[in-house]
Amino acid sequence: MSESAGLLEDLLAGKHRALARVITKIENRDPGYRELVSSLYEHTGNAEVIGITGSPGAGKSTLVDKLAEHYREQGETVGVVAIDPSSPYTGGAVLGDRIRMASNVGDMDVFFRSMSARGNLGGLSTATADAVKAMDAFGKDKIIIETVGAGQNEIDIVGAADTVCVLVPPGAGDNVQMLKAGILEIADIFVVNKADMDGADRTVQELTEMVHLGQGSTTVDAGHHGFDEVEMDLDMPADTDPWKPPIVETVAIEGEGVTDLVETFAEHRQFLEESGELTRRRRQRVAEEIRTLLRDDAAGLVETELDDHGGVGAFVDDVMAGETDPYTIADDVMTPVRDCIEEQ
Repeated sequence: MSESAGLLEDLLAGKHRALARVITKIENRDPGYRELVSSLYEHTGNAEVIGITGSPGAGKSTLVDKLAEHYREQGETVGVVAIDPSSPYTGGAVLGDRIRMASNVGDMDVFFRSMSARGNLGGLSTATADAVKAMDAFGKDKIIIETVGAGQNEIDIVGAADTVCVLVPPGAGDNVQMLKAGILEIADIFVVNKADMDGADRTVQELTEMVHLGQGSTTVDAGHHGFDEVEMDLDMPADTDPWKPPIVETVAIEGEGVTDLVETFAEHRQFLEESGELTRRRRQRVAEEIRTLLRDDAAGLVETELDDHGGVGAFVDDVMAGETDPYTIADDVMTPVRDCIEEQ
């Protein structure tokens, strides 16, 4: 039995050590990881995936901790992927060693993994989506993705989450209007955390007005969450109203409002299933994954072709000497790649 086959067998048998090793293999892009991820697919599709995003200081980590604690009290298992800023020196997660799940330390049914954003400030790399698949195949009931909190690039989270929860700090004021064209528009649910602080009421009011005006609404269509349209045969039932993002107030550090938030997640899940939107989103996710893998593989082929021609430096020298131009070089490099594809 190969190493990957053994890892897969142990993962499916519920061994957390194997889950950790699989995610490490995925994150490092070690040899054989693609075959391993391919083997995971037939075992996925059962977990509920929740994305938690928002600006730094909104209390995401504390809220994730309390959500995990709540789900465990209900007897459900939890996987958490926390996306941390990438180290400029190692590419690893800068905050990976910090204790962020204080309420669940020692509980093996809360599997926590801190991963590097790998230069993508939105926080979601292909490796993160693959880590979610590993947790799903393992059998985790709930998977929570917490992103680093870096502005509009947070929209990357929707590529891996069924439900997107955006935290807005109290007293955001005009920032709500400033952000509405970015991460606020991806929200399925808004959370005003630290709701006991000054400015919380105003923030709730502004978010309510925004949703009422349709500026933050999640309408049901194949292009939701920024993906290109994928041909669908599904129709939303005629009696299903579009989902309007509710606003939940929490004081996560005290555990207040967490039960209400969990109930709202359940309501959104029911909506997704009954409207057919869950299938739509997952189709969009697969379509985007296919495109991403093809782009990465094509880029690898181009890099190989560049190396065969002496590397980019040689081409730069030719351009600087006035002997050619970047467009001609791109055509020359891509010609054998195109020819190879056309021969298939």
